[in-house]
Amino acid sequence: MGRRENNAATGEEEASSTRRRLCTCTKDDFLPEESFKSWGNYVTALRETPSRLVDRVFTRSSVEEELEVKKRSQHEMKKTLSWWDLIWFGMGAVIGAGIFVLTGQEAHNTAGPAVVLSYVVSGISAMLSVFCYTEFAIEIPIAGGSFAYLRVELGDFVAFIAAGNIILEYVVSGAAVARSWTSYFATLCNHNPNDFRIHAHGLADGYNELDPIAVIVLIVVCIIIVVSTKGTSRLNYIASIVHMLIIAFIIIAGLLRADTKNLAPFTPFGVRGIFKASAVLFFAYVGFDAVATMAEETKNPGRDIPIGLVGSMVITTAIYCVLAVTLCLMQSYKTIDTDAPFSRAFQMAGMGWAQYVVAAGALKGMSSVLLVNSVGQARYLTHISRTHLVPPWFAKVDAETGTPINAAVVLLAASALIAFFTELDILANILSIATLFIFMLVAIALIVRRYYVSGETSAENKKKMIVFLILILGSSIVTSVYWGVSENGWVVYCITGPVWFLSTGGLWFFVPQARTPTIWAVPLVPWMPSASVAINIFLMGSIDKDSYIRFVIWTGILLLYYFVFGLHASYDTAKAYQVVKALEEERGVYDNAEQGGAGAVVETEINSVPSS
Repeated sequence: MGRRENNAATGEEEASSTRRRLCTCTKDDFLPEESFKSWGNYVTALRETPSRLVDRVFTRSSVEEELEVKKRSQHEMKKTLSWWDLIWFGMGAVIGAGIFVLTGQEAHNTAGPAVVLSYVVSGISAMLSVFCYTEFAIEIPIAGGSFAYLRVELGDFVAFIAAGNIILEYVVSGAAVARSWTSYFATLCNHNPNDFRIHAHGLADGYNELDPIAVIVLIVVCIIIVVSTKGTSRLNYIASIVHMLIIAFIIIAGLLRADTKNLAPFTPFGVRGIFKASAVLFFAYVGFDAVATMAEETKNPGRDIPIGLVGSMVITTAIYCVLAVTLCLMQSYKTIDTDAPFSRAFQMAGMGWAQYVVAAGALKGMSSVLLVNSVGQARYLTHISRTHLVPPWFAKVDAETGTPINAAVVLLAASALIAFFTELDILANILSIATLFIFMLVAIALIVRRYYVSGETSAENKKKMIVFLILILGSSIVTSVYWGVSENGWVVYCITGPVWFLSTGGLWFFVPQARTPTIWAVPLVPWMPSASVAINIFLMGSIDKDSYIRFVIWTGILLLYYFVFGLHASYDTAKAYQVVKALEEERGVYDNAEQGGAGAVVETEINSVPSS
């Protein structure tokens, strides 16, 4: 009895301590590792950068380790979500700015009525990625999403580069949707969007339309998501039902004003325009990976995640295609408004009152996107910080709400800052690059997971797998680059296409699979993930040069941070964790079931054990 009281008291003390730590900003909250204990230690760590980098590049995490690091958040996230919640989260995550804003922009400027084919191409790419994510989310049901999957299969360094782009993806996505929210709010109020923005003459074009409404919207979203995940889910699917009704109205009312003459010419910008638009419209599918980050909070991941991910993506793709056709039937692509296309289309069709219904539906859709993506981005950062690649302060989960408050507030603050300054077209392009890059890496990771198991796969099969993967990547990259630089050429495709096909076939025929999932398996491996790699890389070749420059600059910033802080913090944490675990196993006290406060204990020991 006394022991129970002591344990209860200890638990209360830990909870109290955790609440205090959530509000602190001391050095130990951000840099508790051995390398940062003194300047001497830091100088030594910098000297060891080459050897530490080699260790992090070639060291792969394990599923067990990824599940174990959950304890570093001290409190577990609550398992409250079902497949029903995930389907609505999936639709709520993607049906927003992409369809209600970018459809008009790309139809008017890039693809014409063939924008519907652009959505089909983007949807196929997204669906292939969904299947890859599904298998991982079931096998590794934690909040880390693609970051955790890549750490297990491709190593710490690749996972970090992906992590930086994941954060960029979500922060930029939130900013883009918040700016779109302002555009439709202006329509609802019978104003031009720029009437609600402040023009700063001293700033560069694209960054000089300041948007205070976008900032206010993000603040409200932040308050909602930190209170309760289940509450956010209920609010999302109730609002999404309303959203589906409004979408049904748009389709029915829009088709009543349809004129098939508006579909001619169907491809005014040619095939190149279709693929160029699909690369940008991939933005419309961004967010479904947020569902994978909720695996840690899902009651039955093996059943609920496949239903939630695949089901929501099928429904979303169908809705996108029908809405795109409806818009292009209502008016010529030349006259489509690029800020609020659906609202203006109804106004031009003589249904001025309907534009308010459309604007209200768009606002609701964008609000859902912001809610779901904000939930997802906070969980990504939480798991990344559990590995100490970013400060562990972000990993803390509040004992009362069961939500990662620190991560949510910081990321939404970053989104608000970007939304305040940056226009939508700039945000959409850089976002598409980051997203396509991450999805390509996840597809590669799935191939590695199926064909390589350390200690079991022979050296010969490992070499064959690597050679075939290099050929798949190489042929896909050459195809993408050639598409980007050549307007009318076709000879290179006659080489790269067969190389991709034979490489994938060689992997399928000559290399035996080393692992077969027991709960859910992606069909047609390696063909499906290989196709995902090829399509994602191909779409990246359709994105403009300036977006790549911004992408390279961001990657450079990531590498600078990694070599100065992230590498040494994660190296110390990994090595110290190995020491702590070995000591606990040696003492015979390593028992997860009986150590409710083990996370705090292990974290404290990790921060205090020297790395060498």
